[in-house]
Amino acid sequence: MANTLFKITFVAIITLGLAACASPPTKEDTGRVVGAVVGGVLGSNVGKGRGKVAATIAGTLIGGAIGGAIGKNMDDVDRLKTRNALETAPTNQASSWHNPDSGRDYTVTPTKTYQSSSGPCREYTTEVIIGGQREQAYGTACRESDGSWRVVN
Repeated sequence: MANTLFKITFVAIITLGLAACASPPTKEDTGRVVGAVVGGVLGSNVGKGRGKVAATIAGTLIGGAIGGAIGKNMDDVDRLKTRNALETAPTNQASSWHNPDSGRDYTVTPTKTYQSSSGPCREYTTEVIIGGQREQAYGTACRESDGSWRVVN
């Protein structure tokens, strides 16, 4: 696993480096690379042989797409409010806000809470309205030992 993680991280660093040559990376670029790394690592833990390779590739592609969409739309305040919703909102209770800087409206709703071996995890939906268009993403985040939330998919 360490070798696979090294390879994926190396590709991510090269990708960010190449993107920076053309222009500074955007939040979407950063989100896409981080999502691809996380998705690739998660995918590499599934299956054996060719199935493991396919799962790593699929995880990288899916993680990159989701990470890019989220990174494109969220700023630091939005991420903080998302973490607060995961920490404090009861299951199936929406937390909504309007970001005056971006003009976007967000709603985060924890949909399931469960205990993992490392601590509490929450499945959630995130809705964002951009220019009148509603976009929705689903994810799972788990609380780390330091109290922060880490998106696991």
